[in-house]
Amino acid sequence: MLTLQVAEIVPLQDDYAMSPESQFRAPGIDDPALPRLTVAAVARRLGIAPGTLRTWDRRYGLGPTEHFVGEHRRYSKEDLARLLYMHKLVISGVSPADAAKLAVSHAGSIDEKELAEVSAVDEHLVASLFRTAQVLDRRGVEDQLRLQIDRHGVGLTWINVLVPLLCSIGEEWERTGSGIAAEHMVTDVIKKVFAEKTDVAQPRNEVPVLLACVGEEMHSLAISALAAALAEESIQVQFLGARTPVEAIAEVIRRSAPPAIFLWAQLPENASPEILSELPAVRPAPRVILGGPGWDGFEPVGAVKINDLASACREISDALGL
Repeated sequence: MLTLQVAEIVPLQDDYAMSPESQFRAPGIDDPALPRLTVAAVARRLGIAPGTLRTWDRRYGLGPTEHFVGEHRRYSKEDLARLLYMHKLVISGVSPADAAKLAVSHAGSIDEKELAEVSAVDEHLVASLFRTAQVLDRRGVEDQLRLQIDRHGVGLTWINVLVPLLCSIGEEWERTGSGIAAEHMVTDVIKKVFAEKTDVAQPRNEVPVLLACVGEEMHSLAISALAAALAEESIQVQFLGARTPVEAIAEVIRRSAPPAIFLWAQLPENASPEILSELPAVRPAPRVILGGPGWDGFEPVGAVKINDLASACREISDALGL
């Protein structure tokens, strides 16, 4: 079993506005008395600066939807679900403006685990890398990225450093119209460094796990992170790249019967349920895992939907019996 730890669980009481009734019980996600989150608490959960959260509110209308007289505005579970969706889209490569158009009408939900997790973001390191990226110091970004992976592993580096860095770069571009070169450089560096980490000398799985971007999906950065994280656990993968036709996925399944199949969709138009029905039946049956914000709101039959890198690693590890 993989034990990739990407967040720490902390008490929620200090972050919430507690009603007298809710102070005496742990509210469930559907509890009408569920406390509401402060700006600082939401920012910590997303791994972004409070200023970015306020910008999303001011510019895109992704702020608290409820306000009580005499209180600061605080975020409900529905507000947080929209922001989590916005965040997933941005770190997948969608511009903040385009992501906001999708997120503002998002009606999805979150579970209690997502509500409780707090990223241990290294804000000073992220700020330093942001400055390095803005001056297009490719070597500096590469060296720091390799150092963080050597110290903390791919999973923690992705969650606590690279995700907030990409958010900061995207927000800077949206705010000023500059920085697109920095975004492309950082993305290329991340893919290069992750690719260096994906070779497995002595794999624990004889048949590689299949990873693919479905539909017209072009953004594959998250899959690069997953492949590198799995390689740390000596799990070999076969990644078919962006815009993988379902016919290619089906051919690999028929030929090798991979123990697990991970299908990535960033946008809803790429997350077609028909893809699952077109996968050939083989024995032993592979575990099909759906990742990416495109699958939000879709309830799969015969597949597992995950929300983060750690969950994907756990599902794949379980499928391999590790």
